[in-house]
Amino acid sequence: MRIGFIGTGVMGTGIINNLLRAGEQVTVFNRTPAHAKAVLANGASWAASPAALVAKVDVVFTMVGFPQDVEAVYLGPTGLLAHARPGQILVDMTTSRPSLAQQIGEQAREKGIAVLDAPVSGGDIGAKAGTLTVMVGGDAQTLTAVTPLLRHFSKEINHFGGFGAGQHAKMANQIMVAGTMTGLTEALVYARATGLDLKQVMTTLQGGAAANFSLQSYGPRILKGDYTPGFFAKHFLKDLRIALDEAQRQQLNLPSTQAAKQLYEVLVDQRGLGEEGTQALVKLWWS
Repeated sequence: MRIGFIGTGVMGTGIINNLLRAGEQVTVFNRTPAHAKAVLANGASWAASPAALVAKVDVVFTMVGFPQDVEAVYLGPTGLLAHARPGQILVDMTTSRPSLAQQIGEQAREKGIAVLDAPVSGGDIGAKAGTLTVMVGGDAQTLTAVTPLLRHFSKEINHFGGFGAGQHAKMANQIMVAGTMTGLTEALVYARATGLDLKQVMTTLQGGAAANFSLQSYGPRILKGDYTPGFFAKHFLKDLRIALDEAQRQQLNLPSTQAAKQLYEVLVDQRGLGEEGTQALVKLWWS
């Protein structure tokens, strides 16, 4: 299958490089062309627009930032659905609104175009290593068709149901991550305030019941003062807002997730640190 990929950010670049290493032909588009230099240097081809890209390929993966970016890429006169051919497959890996995934899926089905919502978890480390977890909504036969491609950059592929189900699963994932990120931050703040050796604390916690991905991946970065984004704080705040909006629709009260959202709002909206990684949350306590 000839592959198109829209979105060459931190996550997209890692995924594209794994596809290229597997010998796949990949054509890319990014709103900021300079951000595609790394994958172009590794053998990807360039398309001047989403419309130009979809004309050249059999399957298109998208990994953009916000729901409004997904809408711009898929809907409207210049979007993928306006230019895709019947039989093509479009796979959105952006973490976005379940309702938007349903809208795109239903419009695509009317045109004979196959669509999956397939957000991922695993951060920049998983994207680079090819060990992402993929959460899929959409038709099972469509998933079967693209599974060999997904295998190039993922270790777990889970189908949850129809359009939007993958996004709902990703919301559950982000609710859990909210707890581990606030737990990591407050554990380190407490340990430093009480005079403990932070490296020793992290090694000890990772060996017991407190072990988790956030501690393993972002704890060492915090100790090095490294706040480069494996996952942007602004994007995590977007995810938490979507999760809480969906919870409200289900008449659910999620106070811990609400508290995490408020902390990230301070970090992103008040402190202006949305371009830093999620681990920058510790800056609310540490200068």
